[in-house]
Amino acid sequence: MRRILILALILCACFISVAWGQQNGWSEFHRPDMMRWNPYEKVLNVNNVGGLQVKWRYTAGGGVESSPAVANGVLYVGSDDDNVYALNARTGTLLWSYTTGGAVESSPAVANGVVYVGSEDNNVYALNATTGSLLWSYTTGGKSLYVCPCVKSSPAVANGVVYVGSEDNNVYALNANTGSLLWSYTTGGEVDSSPAVGNGVVYVGSNDSNVYALNASTGTLLWSYTTGGGVDASPAVANGVVYVASEDGKLYALKASTGAKVWSTQVYGCCESSTPAVAKGTVYVGVAGLLALNAHTGSELWSYATGGGVSSSPAVANGVVYFAANGGNIYGLNASKGNRRWKYFSGYNYIYSSPAVVNGVVYVGSNNGVVYAFGLK
Repeated sequence: MRRILILALILCACFISVAWGQQNGWSEFHRPDMMRWNPYEKVLNVNNVGGLQVKWRYTAGGGVESSPAVANGVLYVGSDDDNVYALNARTGTLLWSYTTGGAVESSPAVANGVVYVGSEDNNVYALNATTGSLLWSYTTGGKSLYVCPCVKSSPAVANGVVYVGSEDNNVYALNANTGSLLWSYTTGGEVDSSPAVGNGVVYVGSNDSNVYALNASTGTLLWSYTTGGGVDASPAVANGVVYVASEDGKLYALKASTGAKVWSTQVYGCCESSTPAVAKGTVYVGVAGLLALNAHTGSELWSYATGGGVSSSPAVANGVVYFAANGGNIYGLNASKGNRRWKYFSGYNYIYSSPAVVNGVVYVGSNNGVVYAFGLK
């Protein structure tokens, strides 16, 4: 009985640890909910977000287009200086860095003590999350006169498998422990889109203008939907619907089970790289500003003009939607009304990195090479 009790306590502790990690982190580009929404944020809200100020800055050796992942008190992010960085999330102190053979625009994914990330040297890397030591790497398709298979796609990890796209036109499924290839699926164009994985299905876009749904175990095509332009943005999946932006200037809502179109909305400006965030029946997407749409009908709820395009993907937490604009500003808006509650000017015109919001802190990178952490005083 004593042994059984001890085992039960250990299992309970492990469960609590996993649950705590999921709730109090932003472990990959989509978060595990595939919606870029952190429902567990309780510190920041519409009433106090105006008090955000810089807690720390870390300057990398190149632009930071990668979006931060935060897990177990550590921030992981890539840089155009070819490095992956691990920073103390509370202080910004460098814990380790790992040098790849190319720029790291891919956003890291953290699972079970491992950091997974792509590089423009054509490789997917698995690094020890504590030390930064290399566990394995996988090389996507070889170089040719016309193809440089950079891995700009951000990995998603589910059930011991790493899913990632490559500019060699393929979607890959790799064993998370060994890096061995489980399957690959060839599309008709470069895959910079980051996969969203749920209910045994991988959803991903391709520059061939299609959105694909693949069986997560086998890579078998379940359905595809053709838009009017390339799909570099990543899908968001919520309540049985896939939301994805296309270079044709439309936001699409597709039925997750069949790919049938639920609705599409022509939006102003370009939304080619902003991945939607979905929360409480609203879809938020970057265009020439930020746009909020009714998730069920596609009708516009509100819009906020920034004066510049939005390549950054929004993040929603506790009634606030955060995003960055190409004018160099980082914003926090009231998610239900669209009025501005906070703004910070980075001093640099371009921000492609997307925010992560964890335990009262907003983390985001900038093309000037600075990683920012904003918190309350």
